[in-house]
Amino acid sequence: MLYGLFNLPLIILGFIFLGKGMMVKTIVSVTVITVATDYVFSAIPVYEGEKILAALFGGVMLGTGLGLIYTREGTSGGIDITNRLIYKKFPHISLGKITLAVDAVIISASMAVFKSVEVGLFAIVAIFVSGRVMDILIYGGLEGKLLFIFSDNYEEISQKIIGEHHRGVTLLNGTGAYSGHERKVICCAVQKNQYVKIKHLVAEADPSAFIIIANAGEVLGEGFSPIRIS
Repeated sequence: MLYGLFNLPLIILGFIFLGKGMMVKTIVSVTVITVATDYVFSAIPVYEGEKILAALFGGVMLGTGLGLIYTREGTSGGIDITNRLIYKKFPHISLGKITLAVDAVIISASMAVFKSVEVGLFAIVAIFVSGRVMDILIYGGLEGKLLFIFSDNYEEISQKIIGEHHRGVTLLNGTGAYSGHERKVICCAVQKNQYVKIKHLVAEADPSAFIIIANAGEVLGEGFSPIRIS
């Protein structure tokens, strides 16, 4: 009941800054957690085994639950609403990292209040694992590779990427600083499971080609996940 009451002011802020749809889902989530805490969890035997296993597997389950909630544009209430508000202001920071940072501050304060460093350290393990699992669920399907390909056979390579792998290609104008020669640079975003095949494709078309491969945290748009604004 305290958890439910604590969420009321945060839910009001959420309605103002995050929108009705997300907060309706949050109210459902908070209601389920409130009822489960008082009437379900109290009936489940307490795990008395290794604390490190409790921290690891608890973190995995927590991260999975939060990841599923976040991917469906909801929150579990409480600090999650605060995390969403921070993410709205700083969208370049992942939700997992924001959650880890906010929880670390709370746990540090809790260690001082309850005078138990050990419990706080196990909690840090749990939220670290939770944050990693959360980011995998939220961003794992959105990650990709960004390729910059320098080759005189850019036309052949471009057509093969488009025809065989169904990926769009952008040709950039480049000038070698040392040689002064102008050349085309292939820019292409691909899924993680495609870039190895494209590397082989480039090697066959031009063994002397130069390729820069960068990790793309998110790739949104046609051919990937649709762009959605939280």
